[in-house]
Amino acid sequence: MKAAGMPKQARASGPALLVLIALAVGVATLAIVAVRGHPPASRAQQVQQIAAGLHCPICKDLSVADSPAPLAQQMRQEIAQKLSAGESAAQIRAGFVTAYGDSVLMSPPRQGLAGAAYYLPLLVLAVGLTAAVTLLRRRQRTSPSDPPEADSPQLSQGQRSALAKAVAQLRSEEPG
Repeated sequence: MKAAGMPKQARASGPALLVLIALAVGVATLAIVAVRGHPPASRAQQVQQIAAGLHCPICKDLSVADSPAPLAQQMRQEIAQKLSAGESAAQIRAGFVTAYGDSVLMSPPRQGLAGAAYYLPLLVLAVGLTAAVTLLRRRQRTSPSDPPEADSPQLSQGQRSALAKAVAQLRSEEPG
């Protein structure tokens, strides 16, 4: 069904424009959430945040913040002491990595092969956006009024005249 008075180009670009606006809003929201980070207000919150980023060496699938193990409690106390001594969160995490290895981290490090967990989603998003824009542009360029392809069947003179009569009859029967 055609919209009256609206050029074909405007009709085709309406949905495409909405898709691009939605993608732009989504990317902007993700960027704001990723950049925006508030430091914890209290020392207890800082300890909780650092401990939540470390695996308990004894418990499986529990962070140091959630683990009831005595070792996890000692680790929380050590985090609090190091924060009081002026060490940064990165320095404290590095000390635990030195003591227990990379497996103590709840999230993979950003370098090496483990860094793919951070950068692969961005790569997939970029490829998806590129593919969407390419498909939308290709769809806008092709229209039903384009000339037939070279491999499409050619009509004979009799077929053309029969087609012209059928189209004329349909137009004469159209209301309005």
